[in-house]
Amino acid sequence: MHKALKSLRLHFLRSVLAAVGVLIGVTAVIWLVALGEGVSYQAQQLIKEYGATNIIIRSKPPAVAADTGRVKIYGLTRLDFERITARTGGSSSPLVINTIERAVPMREMSMEVRYFDRTCDVQLLGVMKEYQEINHLEVDYGRFLSRGDSENKANVAVLAYGTAKELFPYENPIGKTIRLDQDFYRIVGVTGKKQDAAAIGDSISGRSYNKDVYIPLETFRSRIGDQVPVSIESFESELIEINQITVTVNNVERVPETADLIRVLLRELHDEKNPDFSITVPMELLKQARTTRMMFNILLVVIAGISLLVGGIGIMNIMLATVTERTREIGIRRALGATQGDIKLQFLAEASVLTGIGGVLGVVCGFMCYPVVDVIMPAFEWFSPDLWNSLPAEIQNIQPRVEMWSVILAFAISVVVGVTFGYLPAKQAAQLDPIEALRHE
Repeated sequence: MHKALKSLRLHFLRSVLAAVGVLIGVTAVIWLVALGEGVSYQAQQLIKEYGATNIIIRSKPPAVAADTGRVKIYGLTRLDFERITARTGGSSSPLVINTIERAVPMREMSMEVRYFDRTCDVQLLGVMKEYQEINHLEVDYGRFLSRGDSENKANVAVLAYGTAKELFPYENPIGKTIRLDQDFYRIVGVTGKKQDAAAIGDSISGRSYNKDVYIPLETFRSRIGDQVPVSIESFESELIEINQITVTVNNVERVPETADLIRVLLRELHDEKNPDFSITVPMELLKQARTTRMMFNILLVVIAGISLLVGGIGIMNIMLATVTERTREIGIRRALGATQGDIKLQFLAEASVLTGIGGVLGVVCGFMCYPVVDVIMPAFEWFSPDLWNSLPAEIQNIQPRVEMWSVILAFAISVVVGVTFGYLPAKQAAQLDPIEALRHE
């Protein structure tokens, strides 16, 4: 080992360049896996927020709209909700789903909220008390909506974090009155800041929880109604009774079965060929996300492994050149009694030291992805705010996650590459004829 280090010091710059190739390869493996894991982790956490035992049923416009004049009627109905939550069967609905623990309906629409001369575009949601628990909403001030609010059709509202900041930047909103359309609502609570939810393929649409206003579901129905305008100019409107129903199943193993039963039940009242609802099972999405994550990691390791391969080829070229330059030295060592094994071991040691140093430095640089990302992302946002705002939420909020398996794998590959690509030069050096080597100039 001492001879290997001494030899590498004699050709310091060449040795450094060879080690840099391995360093880049190891760093690439760790960084790519860390960034991929960061994005994947966010997606999985988002899916987990929807609940492994939950089933999300949403109204959606049918592919072929029915000709109903200027009013577009589609989506889930209150009858659908009653049949899903029915505890006893009847002639009209013999199917009873006894695995459902609870079902929470929700109605929503875009609206402008006003407080004196301040206005804010929000998503108005008519919800029940259970909506808070299902969506993990924390209340910073006041309280959330109660069952009594819905039963009494009270004109009360809970503001989301962003809505409260925009309407009440310098004062406590609790007890104040806001205007929604033609009605006034007393504020009883403000929810805490919650990270925006990014879209997951076509299954779950992205949304911001920070620009919401929550009112009791029964108040929504009595004050706003089911029919809301879509276009004031063309007098078009749509009629939706329920936008979403979140069903909680009492056993995670019964979730797929329950989803199938709900699908069968809803098809009795909806056009099967032109459905106006969608059913999403977060648990199935989570399994798909984990499978995709595994495939993505394999791809990243293969791509980054190519960098290590290139670095290994560079080491082999340097070692082959070293053998040629040190032919006379090899001849002298053989003449003094060194065996072929001694010569082979020396050159293998040099190659292993090169890749070992490159691998260790690569691991150190791999862990530098945390501070580098923390510096680059704010700088990127500052230099190009327009481009930054166009990026998906997953990229804006990315937090790398260095996986120990990627560190161990990258370092192990670098060592294997060093030994593998160092073997041919070592073998060539060991097989030199001592007499011919001593004659070499």
